[in-house]
Amino acid sequence: MTPAARRALAYVRELFPEAGPELGAPVTVNFHPDRLLADGRTVAEHLAAEGVYRSQFETRISNGGLTAYAGGDRDVWEQRMFPGVYSGDAGRPVYGALNLAGYPDGASPRFGSCHLVLAPHVAARATFSHGDSFTEPTVFGTSATFGAVWAALLDEVSRTGSALNLSAVSPAEWVRALAAGRSEPGRAMDHYVEAQIHGGVTLSEDVAAVVADPSFRGTAVEAQLRALGPELRWAPGFALPADDFPADLKGPELPPLARAVADHYDRDVLDAAVVGRATHEPHTWAAFGTQAEVLQLLKYAWHILVMLG
Repeated sequence: MTPAARRALAYVRELFPEAGPELGAPVTVNFHPDRLLADGRTVAEHLAAEGVYRSQFETRISNGGLTAYAGGDRDVWEQRMFPGVYSGDAGRPVYGALNLAGYPDGASPRFGSCHLVLAPHVAARATFSHGDSFTEPTVFGTSATFGAVWAALLDEVSRTGSALNLSAVSPAEWVRALAAGRSEPGRAMDHYVEAQIHGGVTLSEDVAAVVADPSFRGTAVEAQLRALGPELRWAPGFALPADDFPADLKGPELPPLARAVADHYDRDVLDAAVVGRATHEPHTWAAFGTQAEVLQLLKYAWHILVMLG
């Protein structure tokens, strides 16, 4: 581990020393393999060529907010979570989520159609929070001191009847449900245990498998994904007829944009690959706003695929 990773872990362990259940669940890192970086290459191409998963401070792209710069929200959150540990762009934590429920679409599909399943040893240098860092969580833990996060999850079930997008009438039933295998996607858009992975992610050492959306079968993206880990698996995937995109979830612009994308590519059904293709040419959808506005709408289109596809 890097010195920064050791300091971050020590800080969280000191604040939250309570041991919890042994973590047998993997950390997953969701990502869109076909999104373009500044040099015109895709995320998957960069990953395959460099062998390293980089934070948004280095890539300058994100499937969440674009605030990874000095003084930006992401920087402020990291200083709050790990005071004095991180500065500059290199060496920052990589973000994923702990897949306690074993969802085949990963623990946080909001952030991408594919995901890396990280090897068990990576959890030892990760910290975990009850909720995404943008919510300014107050409960943290590590693999050895997970008690506070576990207690927060059980309390969430008691109060709301659900945690990690898994419903149960009681915490005891939730724990039993958590242990059951599942083949259906979890669609856990907003409910996950965020993992802050310290010390970086090197694909050759830290990735146990890659899980991909089936819309990438037989494409150049599939070949790139196969280079990222020892095994490529296929997720259930999300697809939705263009005419089924609602106006009440992410705004009234989404239904006409979905229809325009479908017509442009001669498709009646949108999936991850089609939405990704649309992000490559945002000028095509200029009637829906600026390039930044169009890319945001296409991000929302992916969210709707996860929720309803």
